[in-house]
Amino acid sequence: MATVRYFAGAAEAAGVDSETLEAATVGDLLVRMGETRGAPLARVLTRCSLLVNGVRSGDPAAPLSPADAVDVLPPFAGG
Repeated sequence: MATVRYFAGAAEAAGVDSETLEAATVGDLLVRMGETRGAPLARVLTRCSLLVNGVRSGDPAAPLSPADAVDVLPPFAGG
């Protein structure tokens, strides 16, 4: 199971700061997050960046392993 960490608005929409989910690919993980946490998170996910083990992943077909850490980062304002 991959460890998912939610930040800022993503954590608020998810209702948790982190969780573990089973998914074979990044795309599968996105579906699972939406199914598990509902429509508010699904809407936020459309604007989020995902980091898999610290590297941005935009490929839904990218494989995930149980040891992977996935950070869900919404857009941040400020500077």
